[in-house]
Amino acid sequence: MEPSSPTALLQRHAGLIRKIASAYCRRASDRDDVVQEIQVQLWRSHDRFDGRGAESTWVYRLALNVAISFHRRERRHQERRDPLLHDPTAREPAAPDDKVQHLLACIEDLGPLDKALVLLYLDAQDHATMAQVLGLSLANVATKLHRIKARLRAAITARSQADQEPPHGT
Repeated sequence: MEPSSPTALLQRHAGLIRKIASAYCRRASDRDDVVQEIQVQLWRSHDRFDGRGAESTWVYRLALNVAISFHRRERRHQERRDPLLHDPTAREPAAPDDKVQHLLACIEDLGPLDKALVLLYLDAQDHATMAQVLGLSLANVATKLHRIKARLRAAITARSQADQEPPHGT
């Protein structure tokens, strides 16, 4: 496969890059930072794509690595941050309905690898692509997905039940 320009590569995969950044960052400013970091890494390494696999798989792997690294770095620095630095005037996207919010909260509680696997699953990637992107075996992908789905079902059920319980003392 003939290597394309970095600009064309970024244009072709802009949606995928944005989706991965959104999965790992709640704040719009963090999402923008991760998108930019992914774009820089893709720009720098576009000529290293050897065409042995699908271009989208390579982009997924690079973008997930950048997003996971950013997520870990941010989590380490979060305790040191001054909460006053948060910009209350920043506009966030419209809030999804309660069921979607429950699901997103449960996904947010997953570890970085499990979150990446869910992202690939929700993006309708096949198990072989998931395995290639994450460096796992097919059997490991299937097992992890099964366990993650069971954990998400249990977490969503627990959240729903907790929301339906009347407050104590009434």
